[in-house]
Amino acid sequence: MSSPSTTPSSSAAPQSAATGVERFGYQQELQRSLSFTDLLIYGLIFMVPIAPFGIFGSVFQGSGGMVALAYIIGMVAMAFTALSYAQMSKAFPMAGSVYTYAGRGIGAPVGFLAGWVILLDYILVPALLYLVASAAMASFVPAIPVWAWLIMFILLNTGVNYFGIQMTARMNKIMLVAQLIVLAIFLVIGVIALAQGKGHGDVFSPIFDSSKFSGPLVFGAVSVAVLSFLGFDGISMLAEESREDARKLGRAMVGALMLAGLLFITQTWVAALLAPNRQELLNKGGSMDDAFYDIANYAGGPWLGVLTAVATAIAWGFANSLVAQAATSRLLFAMARDRLLPRFLGKIHPKHKVPVNATFLTAAVSLVLGLILVNSEDGIGQLSSLINFGAMTAFLALHVSVVVHYVVRRRSRDWWRHLIAPAIGFLILLYVVINAKVAAQAVGLAWLAIGVLILITFILMGRRPTLPDETEVSE
Repeated sequence: MSSPSTTPSSSAAPQSAATGVERFGYQQELQRSLSFTDLLIYGLIFMVPIAPFGIFGSVFQGSGGMVALAYIIGMVAMAFTALSYAQMSKAFPMAGSVYTYAGRGIGAPVGFLAGWVILLDYILVPALLYLVASAAMASFVPAIPVWAWLIMFILLNTGVNYFGIQMTARMNKIMLVAQLIVLAIFLVIGVIALAQGKGHGDVFSPIFDSSKFSGPLVFGAVSVAVLSFLGFDGISMLAEESREDARKLGRAMVGALMLAGLLFITQTWVAALLAPNRQELLNKGGSMDDAFYDIANYAGGPWLGVLTAVATAIAWGFANSLVAQAATSRLLFAMARDRLLPRFLGKIHPKHKVPVNATFLTAAVSLVLGLILVNSEDGIGQLSSLINFGAMTAFLALHVSVVVHYVVRRRSRDWWRHLIAPAIGFLILLYVVINAKVAAQAVGLAWLAIGVLILITFILMGRRPTLPDETEVSE
């Protein structure tokens, strides 16, 4: 659909026609108010600096105790994807992420399918986060049921996002500081505990154990650890709300990924050395959601276990889901603007300059999914697998779009950034997708098939997906 004829916000930083959205046939509707620091913080909050707290046990078991190595490999794997994002965000500084990059870099029909696939990721992420956090909070305050926590988290985040991206940015800074304080407390007490002789195993065992090391074992754990890194790509959704040069968008993504990776590696390394029940963790089946909190309790006492658990619940249920909801609404807005989703999702609030209907729809979907899965035995696991599959599949399209846009169309000879790095990133992600859970593959492929049917319907109705100025931009 054509963008409504609104003038850019007066607070928007001046952007040249060569880098603004006007070059691509759109008008500036969202408010350009975010700095490089805001973007960096947004990415960190989306990835959650303390994310390993909640999935430590699963990654520890899946990696044979080499949990730090799993995060190192995960960071390296995602680094190639971040580099591809940086290249495409520089070429097409607009909201929409993979939908925009594949659509502009390869073609509008491919962009629709990429957007449809990553929609599986974005639309489910808030629901997953609300579900995890609500279950955790209900365990601490059993008088309030899980469904009630779910509703409270959704209402709170929707309210903050409704009042504009600046409000979201301010809350991000507060939540980042709070998470870093909790992480610092754990690391300090953890190191002191290690110095007092509470450590178990060789100091390098979290990164390499020759008796357990194998490629399939570690890469299997990477597929879990990668879930922690999903979120740096959300920065690309804010391209039309950034007042910085387009190149800084890519730098923010790479920077957020590297900083989060270092935090993940450090905290899991310390936790792995402190694990008093190492063999039990390696052999235990089923859920191990409390593994990190048990380690914190062992290192510093019950208060530290409770602190890390509550911090995780708040980080996932408020901070992370806040930015996830914002990113999802921008994807819906971008696709609706191009008439690939219902027109009402492209509506921008006249005062707050946010995609208001897309924000409300994201909240509604999260509420419905959360209430449906609130009593499911493996609802969290099912959502996690689907999110991973959707994101990884969409990232495959991202890497291809880099090669097509730069090497094929623009005849670039920057072989590393435009061919080799995307190819390596593609192969790594392909391995993860192929080795995903069968159920996730089935549902993910079914979702993709629905997208293909919708695309065919568009074409038969004479509404083949197109993008404004597509030919001009692609040259």
